[in-house]
Amino acid sequence: MTNAAYSLDPRLAADTLPVAEWPLCQVLLINDARFPWLVLVPRRAGASEIIDLAADDRRQLSAEIDRAAAALRRTVPCHKLNIGALGNVVAQLHVHVIARTRTDAVWPKPVWAQGTAESYDEADAADLIRRLTTFFAA
Repeated sequence: MTNAAYSLDPRLAADTLPVAEWPLCQVLLINDARFPWLVLVPRRAGASEIIDLAADDRRQLSAEIDRAAAALRRTVPCHKLNIGALGNVVAQLHVHVIARTRTDAVWPKPVWAQGTAESYDEADAADLIRRLTTFFAA
């Protein structure tokens, strides 16, 4: 890891909407209404892999992933939660938490590079974020 100040990768910033700031992570919503899809980005400069985090940060990341997954499950209907840290395109450490249904646009395939993203209507995004943050507080 570097000693540079943390900043969000521009590609993540361009593809997401802000949701929350947790102790370790920025919580973002991927701006694709086809999939309820959160991204957790640990605010640690230079981190590209989970193993780049200190042990306490790894434990905190795990707790925040659980929190995001539970909120998605309680907020939107889903058959499966996909959770992963790939980073093949964006090297900055980020964890995807995606609620999937058997009737979604690409089931059972992975969501990456499938079809064309459908941006949220502003009101729909605000409503989903509001409902998620209600469960974040629980």
